[in-house]
Amino acid sequence: MTCYKLCILISLVVVGYSNPIPPPIDEKDVTMAESFLNKLYPLPEGLSDGTQRSSSMSLRLKEMQTFYGLKVTGNLNEETLNMMKKPRCGVPDVAAYSVSRVDYKWKTNDLTYRIENYTPDMRKADVDAAIQKALQVWSDVTPLRFTRIFSGTADIMISFSVRDHGDGSPFDGPNNFLAHAFFPYPYNDIGGDAHFDDDEDFTKSNKGYNLFLVAAHEFGHSLGLQHSQDPGALMYPNYVYRDVNTFALPQDDVNGIQYLYGPNFDETSEETPDETSEETSGETPNETPEETPDETPDKYPPTAPSTPDKCNPNLVLDAVTMFRGEIMFFKGSFFWRSYPLSNTVEHHLIKAFWPEIPDNIDAAFESPSNDKVYLFKGEKVWALYGYDLARGYPKHISSFGLPNEVKKVDAALFDEQTYKILFFADNKIYSYDEMTRRMDEGYQVKDVFPGMTGKVTAAFQYRGFMYLFSGSKMFEFESYYKTLFRVLDNNYFLPC
Repeated sequence: MTCYKLCILISLVVVGYSNPIPPPIDEKDVTMAESFLNKLYPLPEGLSDGTQRSSSMSLRLKEMQTFYGLKVTGNLNEETLNMMKKPRCGVPDVAAYSVSRVDYKWKTNDLTYRIENYTPDMRKADVDAAIQKALQVWSDVTPLRFTRIFSGTADIMISFSVRDHGDGSPFDGPNNFLAHAFFPYPYNDIGGDAHFDDDEDFTKSNKGYNLFLVAAHEFGHSLGLQHSQDPGALMYPNYVYRDVNTFALPQDDVNGIQYLYGPNFDETSEETPDETSEETSGETPNETPEETPDETPDKYPPTAPSTPDKCNPNLVLDAVTMFRGEIMFFKGSFFWRSYPLSNTVEHHLIKAFWPEIPDNIDAAFESPSNDKVYLFKGEKVWALYGYDLARGYPKHISSFGLPNEVKKVDAALFDEQTYKILFFADNKIYSYDEMTRRMDEGYQVKDVFPGMTGKVTAAFQYRGFMYLFSGSKMFEFESYYKTLFRVLDNNYFLPC
């Protein structure tokens, strides 16, 4: 073996099998974590304030890790700390259900709301439109109807405040906790109210924090919903930007709100209950005449999207790749992280980690030679270095030497036997050498992988085997001789 190949092999072994030592958790992060847990995961009943600090923290860390689907260790590791630092809602997570354990709900379906003040970040008309659209998210799927008033006390009082604002739950400055709302307690003056941290940068776009998305989440609390453990749900505690123009209330949220109030039996009505006039309110609206909302709410709600189920035998995956010893499975706007040596599987929205990466990717592979993961969609490719987007991306797929006739990559994997990248496009395989930057001529898939049937839609290599996906099946080939061993369900590596 030449020195050149030996060096490559050694680098692959080091990257593939060594685990980097995580950085130590400093005291500042420990203090932040304790504050996070005190606010969102208070001491369980039966434990006094005198409970030992380490024991109390470990118990609540386990509760948090369980809620988020992280590996449950009871230790403050980097992964848990990173989750704590994500921008989110300030309502506690302790009741880990879509619907609260006690069904707090309004006794009437006709509710009022009032915007007490405005954020300087946005035009008043845009704030009005965002609030109206956020309430309509819930009225579209229930019998609830919302009427705006301009004076007096409404069922849902909406305000923008900073730091300590008199409700016993002060805000913490920019980022972290964006807003909070109160459940509809029948004998509480602030029941149903929603407060927004005016230290945040609220917008109507994908910059800063989109007010419509934050408000729609908070109004779920105002109506009685707790946080959801479904990462695709609107009531998931962490903020994730979604396309507001095509937004549809996810099925988990639909199920939760209809459990409390029932379905909307009047979806074809011509009425628009969110709009009120000066004559109705008796007051002059707090907006300038020349300002008009940029968006008109859709009359009919889009179909509720459902979070993919990894245990569905008919699941068809978009892409699969190794990722520093883990296996990542992509489907729609989601991905799973699987730890091969445990039964832990995490489920996340793609944009919760990489806002720049599109949904419904076509292919993915990990390159051990440069420790990057490449994601493909259409004629573009993105590169990830850890959880950061590599500079200079996206690029055109021709940067890998693919011929001009290839407009889309269906699957890709790094072949540890040849140190080449295999690209699957239609019924052909293209082999690319990263070191020499040379692309071999295309071969027929059936000639390279005898026994493979159907179009290859995802692929990865693991422990001496290549796994090619087609539809809901996964074909297991021995890597060197390309011998077919087994045909498995494509969620074989996703324990149910």
